[in-house]
Amino acid sequence: MTGWTPQELTALAETEEWGLAPHRRDTTLRTPTTIWGVRVGDDIYVRSWRGAGGHWYRAAQRTRTGRISAAELTKDVRFVEADTSLVAAIDEAYRLKYRRYAGSYLEPMLQPQAQAATLTLLPR
Repeated sequence: MTGWTPQELTALAETEEWGLAPHRRDTTLRTPTTIWGVRVGDDIYVRSWRGAGGHWYRAAQRTRTGRISAAELTKDVRFVEADTSLVAAIDEAYRLKYRRYAGSYLEPMLQPQAQAATLTLLPR
């Protein structure tokens, strides 16, 4: 069990854009970055379309904690490396959820650099 409630999983799955704010080293929150994320089963995933060079991604890698906001949901989270065996399932979830952006914004989310910068969000 991932710790997400069914209501939280539904809210995240149905909300297109999320605010993600990793903690700084001093434990304050950074300014939220608008990101896309997906649900696969009972797990939540986010990717940096800029790969490992994305600011929010580098901050998440350093502190491993932050906060997600989507619709009415605000939740403290931990950032964990995603299981690389799930790349195809996560890609498909992005294709389905963001299909209206096919040919533009969606394509970078399906490239190797974004796939390598995929994190699982776990509630804290």
